[in-house]
Amino acid sequence: MQRKKQREKDNVGDASKLRVGIVVSRFNPDVTGGMLEGARATLRAWKVKDEHVHVAHVYGSFELPLACARLIKKRKLDAVIALGCIVKGETRHDEYLAQATSYGLMRLMLDTNTPVGFGLITTNNLKQARERSRGENNKGSEAAAAALELALH
Repeated sequence: MQRKKQREKDNVGDASKLRVGIVVSRFNPDVTGGMLEGARATLRAWKVKDEHVHVAHVYGSFELPLACARLIKKRKLDAVIALGCIVKGETRHDEYLAQATSYGLMRLMLDTNTPVGFGLITTNNLKQARERSRGENNKGSEAAAAALELALH
């Protein structure tokens, strides 16, 4: 963990001129809320101004690609961060959702030439999801750092 923390600290840049969107799924809010907090903390560390951060909420992860696309267009963003959580159920529904959402976000990034921070976690249970949405293992924070790093290059 110490190496990971140092690597992330070394990669912090000055993103104060960037306009960034965050689209957050309301499904599993205890998980996505933690990811949102992590993403916001990372944006602050990279000096993104609060007035340059635009947050939108959607029902579930499947809606993330379209909401990200609309936010990019409406706010003329330099990067967007997609935050969602899909937990495995009794059927393969989670696999279809995760694949479609992942594809949609990748396609959006390539079609718009806008970095998309991939903060979609897929887990076997809520315990795993919570572990990935808090503290040093916060995937929202990681998605924000990935989007900012790409936007600055």
